[in-house]
Amino acid sequence: MSRPASARGAASQGAASQGAASQGAASQGARPGRLSAAQTHEDSTRWVRQLLIVLLAVNSGAIDAIGFIALGGAFSSVMTGNMVLIGISAAEANGALAITVLLSLVCFMCGCAAGARIVGKPKPTDSIWPTEIRRVLAVELALVVAVLIVWLISGPDRSNGVKLAMLGANALALGLQSSGMQKFGVSGLSTTYLTGTLTTVVSRLVLREPVREVGHSITILLGLIVGAGTGALLAFHANSFAALLPVVMVAAATITPLLIWKGKS
Repeated sequence: MSRPASARGAASQGAASQGAASQGAASQGARPGRLSAAQTHEDSTRWVRQLLIVLLAVNSGAIDAIGFIALGGAFSSVMTGNMVLIGISAAEANGALAITVLLSLVCFMCGCAAGARIVGKPKPTDSIWPTEIRRVLAVELALVVAVLIVWLISGPDRSNGVKLAMLGANALALGLQSSGMQKFGVSGLSTTYLTGTLTTVVSRLVLREPVREVGHSITILLGLIVGAGTGALLAFHANSFAALLPVVMVAAATITPLLIWKGKS
């Protein structure tokens, strides 16, 4: 016997519902896979960005150490330390130190101003490594290359005027780098002044937050220390190569995004 039309309609509706349910389940089953792949890509992209930021911290540590040891006893990015040195120079009536420190301070401020003009304010549409940061790093690369050339030509017996010129160029470069990082719009992110970063790491660890929450900050701090140590070793034991380290670090941070994120500005 054939079933009534109403029964056949109900059966076909039930089958359609089951088909839709199975399709929904299949799509739900596939969705986590797609999300996982997207999440993996995003994580790897952010890992590369973090590595580039650490390279810039290495650069900061190296330039600061080299400048303090070989270019007059002032810092190129640690302006808190330089302001302390200004006070010391005043107490000692040390005009030469005061001039050196003030030059570094003024050049760093000029670099910050120029970098801020180049990168502008963070925008929601900014990419993982905005084009404006590439421009800032390109200018910084030109500066550290110029310092390297002068460093090699002048030799270890360079005059005080040459030392001041290189110190000023380095401070200008790190000012650019420092303000350029503000383009990421991440509060507390820095590759130069890291006292606040250290404070944040210690505070969060004391409050028993997971280490992974401050892992990126710890790697930046370690990068600064490694850069300072390496720069100091080169300045003391391989002086001719000391100014090459910043060039390598900034070049890597400038060129790598072009190779990885080509066309993504």
